[in-house]
Amino acid sequence: MKLVALLAPLLLSTTAVPEGKPLAVDVGGRVVAEGKAMRFGWPGAYFEGRFRGTEVTASVETQGDFLRLSIDGRTFQTLVTPGPAVVKIAGLKPGVHVVRLEKLTESQSGSSRFLGFTTPGTPLAPIIRRAAIEFVGDSHSVGYGNISASRDCTQLQVHDTTDTSQAFGPVLAKRLGAEYRVIAYSGYGVVRNYAGGKPGENLPFLYPRAIPGEAAPAAPDSWRPQVIVVNLGTNDFSTPVHAGEAWADGAALHADYRMRYIDFVKELRRLQPQAKLVLMGAETFYPDVAAVAEATGATPVKVPQLEMTGCHWHPSRKDHRMMADLLDPRVRPALTLPSAPPRNRR
Repeated sequence: MKLVALLAPLLLSTTAVPEGKPLAVDVGGRVVAEGKAMRFGWPGAYFEGRFRGTEVTASVETQGDFLRLSIDGRTFQTLVTPGPAVVKIAGLKPGVHVVRLEKLTESQSGSSRFLGFTTPGTPLAPIIRRAAIEFVGDSHSVGYGNISASRDCTQLQVHDTTDTSQAFGPVLAKRLGAEYRVIAYSGYGVVRNYAGGKPGENLPFLYPRAIPGEAAPAAPDSWRPQVIVVNLGTNDFSTPVHAGEAWADGAALHADYRMRYIDFVKELRRLQPQAKLVLMGAETFYPDVAAVAEATGATPVKVPQLEMTGCHWHPSRKDHRMMADLLDPRVRPALTLPSAPPRNRR
């Protein structure tokens, strides 16, 4: 396949409209519709379209997110410069192609905008995947610093070496040919954030939001995952309870964690009654996770010791692949899977 960039990312006005016919897109993740544009902020969001022809154009506007543009499963360009951008992919072999834009990095404030794909060729309906998985969690679900070669990282390096597409959730979903959403926020827990920061503003508090850094809730949509995987607790117990916090000691924190987690799982069941709930937990707090699972009918999964060679002792790509392997037999039976992985029809 010959890939030719006729337009490198260009700074354009946000009103610029590329020539060509718009593609219908499959959207992964929560978005806010703004006319023909879609604004997004949660990790791992993606947009995928399909067309018959030899070229396609992607239009976006970012506030610092790294976005990967790929064609037929191969990376064409990673957009790293903030601002509006238009990228044209041309010189493709005549036929049917799949174009995809996905968010790699985490943005705890701000958002980016997807302005669309266009082609001078023939727009086709996007691939429809019947299986769907939602991943709820913290930095481990985000893929915090997972492609870093060092545990020692600046905040800029954390940003630049975070690739949610290589976190355990998207790795598993892509393996299974499933749609996915990632609702995750680094440093947050069920009742307590890392080192006790921002008391009361925990992951269950953020969960309803359309954009993680904005209070507005997500609009109702047709998202109906068959499985919801929750991985929360690392931040609740990563540091000792200190003076001035809401818990007298560690035992009180563990009790509160169990109670609030049970409530959160029940709320997820109310919102998505069709979904199987899978709760992940490291060995250090797995008894709490198992108790919550027993109380709610969820499936507990113990995560063994990881090598943690990513930024600030976070899971590496190898760790994420291992976690995907661990989840596979718990998730696969609950999904509606195709007899073969989705592929282009020419």
